[in-house]
Amino acid sequence: MQVNSLRPDLLRYLKRRGLIKTFEKQLLLFKANPHHPSLHMERLEPASLKVYSFRINRKYRAIFLLQTPSETEIVDINDHYQ
Repeated sequence: MQVNSLRPDLLRYLKRRGLIKTFEKQLLLFKANPHHPSLHMERLEPASLKVYSFRINRKYRAIFLLQTPSETEIVDINDHYQ
């Protein structure tokens, strides 16, 4: 799976919360196998928009758009339980 470069504001968000290493680990898993069980990937509603999320850790999730079957863009990283 190809993932487009992370926007600077998302990188700052990860750095402020000390999530860089955890995110990189999960991103490697995602690139190798988007359906890896530890990612807890889920499709968000409405399904027609092709918006998904995967778990960074128990608190944070990365929201991404499926642009093609093999290309994605991470559009947000947020607190899953806000």
